[in-house]
Amino acid sequence: MDIIGWILLILIGVFFISRVVPAKGVTNITVQEAKAKFKDHNVQFIDVRTPGEYKANYRKPFKNIPLSELPKKINTLDKEKEVVVICQSGMRSTKAAKTLQKQGFEKIYNVKGGMNAWI
Repeated sequence: MDIIGWILLILIGVFFISRVVPAKGVTNITVQEAKAKFKDHNVQFIDVRTPGEYKANYRKPFKNIPLSELPKKINTLDKEKEVVVICQSGMRSTKAAKTLQKQGFEKIYNVKGGMNAWI
């Protein structure tokens, strides 16, 4: 493989890793750790799946704010409170966590494995 091939391979790898690895300031937590936060009223729980996915399988106290609507609805969230974000597998919630971080949220938790990991 020539140098251009290696560079392309590295760039593709970095792209995919950046999609999975949480942003700095975002903590990945387990389903059990998310459940432990349910009693804390200073935590906001956001489910970024589509309304159809949410209706088919949701958990209280998660509020449905689809990833595509998050930028428009971000002002309904309190930057001073912790935010726990979930989706189906963890990919969309990772993107949502990065969006929240860019908007000044500091205490963000992403549920590893999303609803697929829910027990």
